[in-house]
Amino acid sequence: MIKVLLVDDHDLVRTGIRRLLDDANGIDVVFEASTGEDAVQYCRNHSPDIVLMDVNMPGIGGLEATKKIIRLSPDIKVIILTVHVEDPFPTKVMQIGASGFLTKSTPPQEMIQAIKAVKSGQRYITPGIAQQMALNQFNKPDESPFACLSERELQIMMMITRGEKVVDISTQLSLSSKTINSYRYRMFDKLSVCNDVELTHLAIRYGMLNTEML
Repeated sequence: MIKVLLVDDHDLVRTGIRRLLDDANGIDVVFEASTGEDAVQYCRNHSPDIVLMDVNMPGIGGLEATKKIIRLSPDIKVIILTVHVEDPFPTKVMQIGASGFLTKSTPPQEMIQAIKAVKSGQRYITPGIAQQMALNQFNKPDESPFACLSERELQIMMMITRGEKVVDISTQLSLSSKTINSYRYRMFDKLSVCNDVELTHLAIRYGMLNTEML
């Protein structure tokens, strides 16, 4: 039986995925979490085989939670399940150690297939996203400006664009406000923006932000 931890801040999303997985042979949703913090805490005390992880959540979010869980136990495999499909996001996610990347429009059977593949030691990326990542290797002139951001900068960018304050980000990431602002202004310089509003508009333009959550 494959033990799955389901992490998403939307109750309806978790309920729908749980019903889907409950109908699948050999898969058991052992716990649901609505924040990255709760997911990390659960993994400290238990050992699920797979974590289905949303990214854009309150608190530390899915990226930081993924890194923490992988550091806790490399045996726990994380599959990102998100609406964010534009590169460099999938590339950055896989670089931090995720074992899979699925979109929330993934057909039910494919999600089950991905869980079983990752449990067997494979990596799984939604075929359309995998193709996009491969083609982007040949389309450097048109790549997203966000490709120049480090993993930490991308994480902080997502927190800023969903309206979180610097002081709250510093608490959640256990970094000083000065350090967060250093990352922030470095991002502004790399992306040629002047403030958080311009950063948010750029993120929307390049598909890095789900406008339904604004």
